[in-house]
Amino acid sequence: MFSYKELGLVNSRHMFEAAMKGGYAIPAYNFNNMEQMQAIIMACVETKSPVILQVSKGARNYADKFILRNMARGAVEYAKELGVEIPICLHLDHGPNFEVAKDCIDNGFSSVMIDGSALPYDENVAMTKQVVDYAHKYDVTVEAELGVLGGVEDDVAAEESKYTKPEEVIDFTSKTGCDSLAISIGTSHGRCKFTPEQCTRREDGTLVPPPLAFDVLEAIEKQLPGFPIVLHGSSSVPQQYVKEIEKFGGKIPDSVGIPEEQLRKAAKSAVCKINVDSDGRLAMTAAIRRIFAEQPDVFDPRLYLGPAREELKKMYADKNVHVFGSAGHAFD
Repeated sequence: MFSYKELGLVNSRHMFEAAMKGGYAIPAYNFNNMEQMQAIIMACVETKSPVILQVSKGARNYADKFILRNMARGAVEYAKELGVEIPICLHLDHGPNFEVAKDCIDNGFSSVMIDGSALPYDENVAMTKQVVDYAHKYDVTVEAELGVLGGVEDDVAAEESKYTKPEEVIDFTSKTGCDSLAISIGTSHGRCKFTPEQCTRREDGTLVPPPLAFDVLEAIEKQLPGFPIVLHGSSSVPQQYVKEIEKFGGKIPDSVGIPEEQLRKAAKSAVCKINVDSDGRLAMTAAIRRIFAEQPDVFDPRLYLGPAREELKKMYADKNVHVFGSAGHAFD
């Protein structure tokens, strides 16, 4: 057993309490490698924002769980070196079963998500409660999911979304004891969050997605006043990165995300954690493709990963300030 407290990490409990009181959301950024982690920490130190470092099962397999544990320790020390000891939580994103969640808890994660949303309701309750019972022994917080998000990202895939049923949330949270609840109100995984048929198209060809189901969110808030709510699949899919990737040879048609103004609105509600993964992939890929196209003689990874890291930092800092509202709240 390796406690997250030995790494200098925190769980999400106080983060969420402060966010709900302050009317902002904690950014939860997925990472797979050193450059992504550095960009996240640089942006959050610069903006004095708390942060959740998210790792999917696939990312954990890619980077190795022991390396990730020490990367998390390094993130804490890096923030100190940069001059601001921001609160950092290490979180398992979309844990598929008890065994993976337990292994993360045993190896320094301070928060885990158990995703039983695709299971029958009673099985989702049972698996979530099993994880909660184990996690709470070690003061690790647990996020659960009710409702299904559509789309594909990493190991997570669903053909269609199913909104969370407000009438189920009290029963689910009381039976499981989870600390936060991921809900489905129209967000979606991946870079294509909606089909072209679901969107309206402007004259310039830009796709405008349908609005999120804020009525469902409000109904859930009434059922669970003061309970931390999480939004997955909340990348805005910035079109400047999409255009740059395609300009330099990429093919990612019909890429459309969640409008930032809708995420700002959600961040002022009980939504106190908003997940972003695809935007980081797009920013990094756009920067690397530009370097390869404009400087074809470059083969030193530092010369293309360095600019990619800087672009990521810029994007994350902007989100903290203008989208999630978490900037300046590191010491709440």
